Amino acid sequence: MTDPQSKTEIRLQGIGVSPGIASGPVELLKSSLEEPEHISVPRIEVKTEKERLSKAIVSTRQQIISMQQVLDSDTNSDEINIFDAHLLLLEDSSVLEEVVRLVENDLKSVDWAYYKVIKRYVDSLRKISDPYLRERAVDIEDVAQRVLKNLRWPDGDAQGLALKGDTAIVLAHDLTPSDTVSFDRSKVLGFATEAGTPTSHTAIMARSLNIPAVVALHKFPENCYPGDDVLIDGYHGLVILNPTAETRKEYEALVEQEAGVLSDLRELKDAGTHTIDGRKIVLSANIEFKKELQDVKDEGAEGVGLYRTEYFYINEKELRGEEKQTGIYTAVAQAVAPHGAIIRTLDIGGDKLCPDLFENPEPNPFLGWRGIRSSLDRVDEFKDQLRAILRASAHGKVGLMYPFISSLEEIRSANAILEECKEELRGKGIAFSEDIEVGAMIEIPSAVLVADHLAKEVDFFSIGTNDLIQYTTAVDRVNDRVADLYRPTHPAVIKLLKETVEAAHRNDIWCGVCGEAASDPIMAPIWVGLEVDELSVGAAQVLRMRRAISRLDTEECKQLLESVYNCGLASEVHDICEEKARAAYPELLL
Repeated sequence: MTDPQSKTEIRLQGIGVSPGIASGPVELLKSSLEEPEHISVPRIEVKTEKERLSKAIVSTRQQIISMQQVLDSDTNSDEINIFDAHLLLLEDSSVLEEVVRLVENDLKSVDWAYYKVIKRYVDSLRKISDPYLRERAVDIEDVAQRVLKNLRWPDGDAQGLALKGDTAIVLAHDLTPSDTVSFDRSKVLGFATEAGTPTSHTAIMARSLNIPAVVALHKFPENCYPGDDVLIDGYHGLVILNPTAETRKEYEALVEQEAGVLSDLRELKDAGTHTIDGRKIVLSANIEFKKELQDVKDEGAEGVGLYRTEYFYINEKELRGEEKQTGIYTAVAQAVAPHGAIIRTLDIGGDKLCPDLFENPEPNPFLGWRGIRSSLDRVDEFKDQLRAILRASAHGKVGLMYPFISSLEEIRSANAILEECKEELRGKGIAFSEDIEVGAMIEIPSAVLVADHLAKEVDFFSIGTNDLIQYTTAVDRVNDRVADLYRPTHPAVIKLLKETVEAAHRNDIWCGVCGEAASDPIMAPIWVGLEVDELSVGAAQVLRMRRAISRLDTEECKQLLESVYNCGLASEVHDICEEKARAAYPELLL
């Protein structure tokens, strides 16, 4: 190791997935899913190998349940669901049967057979472009590494990761959810990974455990050594190796400044969201887990503008029935009363966590069987969800919206099935709101171009900015080579936003915005100028966006838009918006 005095500061830009600032010595961790020794076994030992596998599965199950209990003691009930999914993966019969066949037919050790089967599934998943599905490879690895450890050390401890020092900032290529939950929070001050995205389970666990975290750093410098000083900035997605005294002083001031801003914003919790000229904008929250409902209340959000139902549906088969879903949706509706909750129907293309489906993944799932397309192809499951949403509407203000709409035919088909569900509930005397609002997500350019037709079939639009930007600019937002082309301020995107809002208002329906751009203070002048009716943002961003909107005037933002419409460059649009934002609320743009 070189003399610390001779080290230079190195800054690495990634994605902040869990807010906070932490500093300490580096602990470098390597991947633990390593190929076992390739050992042949005599046929007489096949039975023993199968018994070893059974014991390892039992031990792994006990360890996963223990981790659930750790989370349960901290009342993090939703994160427990991650390990429910791990239990399903652990006991997947197709995997275990294939492992046993390899042992019996090829006479290989169960360690090597298990590794070979799992590696094939993981490699297949990592070829899929969809980031959510790619990250499920981490879950499979998480389970597999525990099984392999228990095979290798049947009487030992396969729990978690041990740190060498008293406290550390953990740097790794990637971390599994088990790694994260096994951390001693008094020792792990923060972590950063070369891989990962904000939707990864590891990111979810980091937020749950309040550990500052950064992902997607791509590659750590070769001259990064254990014990080096490092600073994690989870707000801005920055990792600073060997921070100078000046940098440390800068971050001490930043911590103090952030504390002041957050304290000031708390005064807005119970205030409505209005522009300077008094125009009301509903400011609601996106959620994925029930635990987030408390954040919705604490941050003063006006209900839930987007409830993503995919997570529990993918991970817990027992929750897919109508009764279970009704209970979940009812709980959400009652928790946010008197405000409403908009429930998005499934935006998945089947139970993709089943390993037997990894063999033939879709070549391009972004353009494939997802959203409303899969729902219309699986009518029975679609009707289960629709009836559950309808039944929940009897207990609170509930709306529903269809994702990934590209044509009028899809809207009409979905609404026809919805009417069937209403008739079925009426026939059984089951209550629901006859006035339930039905909306369409506008996230595909074709939907924008037929928006006037779509608007006649629904009660509202919700613009999904993430996919609208991606499909408009032909940019895979998780592809590093083109990530810089993914721009919310692209002039074509702005024009599509304008047409969508205007089509909604022409047809007397309201229009909201969800997705990452909805919570960006720099985009706030666009939303005010377009006169959107609602913004649905992450709960943590509610007060920031409330402050931003309260400092903007509708007519001034309309004039700003006229300048924007004449721009040909995304950078020009961004600069115009940023100038306005910095003049109106500089404290929000650190």
